Amino acid sequence: MDFLMSGLAACGACLFTNPLEVVKTRMQLQGELQAPGTYQRHYRNVFHAFITIGKVDGLAALQKGLAPALLYQFLMNGIRLGTYGLAEAGGYLHTAEGTLSPVRSAAAGALAGVMGAYLGSPIYMVKTHLQAQAASEIAVGHQYKHQGMFQALIKIGQKHGLVGLWRGALGGLPRVLVGSSTQLCTFSSTKDLMTQWEIFPPQSWKVALAAAMVSGIAVVLAMTPFDVVSTRLYNQPTDAQGKNKGPKASAASRRVSASLLGTKDVRIVKGQTGHQLLKITEAPGRNQLMGTQS
Repeated sequence: MDFLMSGLAACGACLFTNPLEVVKTRMQLQGELQAPGTYQRHYRNVFHAFITIGKVDGLAALQKGLAPALLYQFLMNGIRLGTYGLAEAGGYLHTAEGTLSPVRSAAAGALAGVMGAYLGSPIYMVKTHLQAQAASEIAVGHQYKHQGMFQALIKIGQKHGLVGLWRGALGGLPRVLVGSSTQLCTFSSTKDLMTQWEIFPPQSWKVALAAAMVSGIAVVLAMTPFDVVSTRLYNQPTDAQGKNKGPKASAASRRVSASLLGTKDVRIVKGQTGHQLLKITEAPGRNQLMGTQS
């Protein structure tokens, strides 16, 4: 029952937050692999993005990718929140003195989040593709031109097999690991503190609401860099073998990355995640990393 209720609650929230996901996805793809000032900024900020998408693509476009978003939220959060709730109810997150252990809470949140995210990765990839699709005059990132969720899953599965369906899954795990552990640990800790300090009446809904707001802020600050990487990994074009076709990092990018890693040879950074991190450093700047343009 915990799994079912957690999934349904996440789906209810998704109906209202999906337009923000559409805007976020496009802003994170805007200016990919291009230095600031060298590309056209279709989306100047969140509010301008809403207006632009509504005018050019139509208001219905703000709910693009809703079907996979709902399915992903049900699968991912059903597993994540359900598993975490079972661990909390079983007393595994508390010390011998009965107090909440931040370390155990963060570990349980990270493990539960990784499980849900990996299983739902194909759905999240298709969601990203659909939300990035736009009219040519405001398009950013690669355009896959899917007709819908099931058509996209079938097409990718037939062309690239199971490996293609889980492309980018490993690169997306750090996003969920950081976000889930931060969210669940912060939520539980904040709720316990507010109960101890008696800020609100016992068992009041205000306790959960305030704790959720605090944990939401913490999640955004911790997860956004990983979210940018994940979005770009999932949306990259592929070759006939299903491998990413993104351009290689420039020499300048390699020098910057080498200085950050403290080594002269960044070839030690292998795999998709390291490759994408190299690409983001090609267009340095705080706004680029945060997925917004000032």
